[in-house]
Amino acid sequence: MNIYVGNLSYRMEDKDLEEVFAKFGEVKSAKVIMDRDTGRSKGFGFVEMHKAESGSEAIEALNDKECEGRTLRVNEARPREERPRRQY
Repeated sequence: MNIYVGNLSYRMEDKDLEEVFAKFGEVKSAKVIMDRDTGRSKGFGFVEMHKAESGSEAIEALNDKECEGRTLRVNEARPREERPRRQY
């Protein structure tokens, strides 16, 4: 199960995100999305859980909970929509 995690602390890194979700089951991957130009966190990320029930449990437990002073937004990630390429 792929999970969207929003409103992350800008100090949070991939390993920190993985630690938060590891309490609920095996984490396949955890990625904080970084700004390409500045190298800073964009304040959101994605976690892929090995089992769907672990993912559901994590969403239930972590959505609207505080983590490093920020209220997390946690839900099942929607598939990325295709957008036309920018023309420069």
